Amino acid sequence: MQQNVSVWFEIPATDFERAVGFYEKTFQTTLRREVIAGSKLAVFPHEDGTPSGCIIAGEGYKPNRDGAVVYLSSRTDLEQPLARAKSAGGKVATPKTALPPGMGFFAHFLDSEGNRVGLHSME
Repeated sequence: MQQNVSVWFEIPATDFERAVGFYEKTFQTTLRREVIAGSKLAVFPHEDGTPSGCIIAGEGYKPNRDGAVVYLSSRTDLEQPLARAKSAGGKVATPKTALPPGMGFFAHFLDSEGNRVGLHSME
């Protein structure tokens, strides 16, 4: 069995520019914009050969807070990206919560489009 089964994720958006701005502010980064098969994508920075994903707007993509949850990594205490998400128009759904020893912490927020997204950090 392969070690990492994750390769790609897509976070749907109805207002593409609003969603891209939300994630760029929350994660203090710049997303690379693309158009593929008629859909708009904003790709998260990543190293070659590592899993990544995007914000996507196009036919068949609908934000949802009740489906599968994508967890994004934070290299800082989760309070920092949660505060930025809130100031960018999101809502904290689950505050920073400790996992069992050695597994770190998690939290959930609702993004500008209404998607429920998870955060994980060792801090």
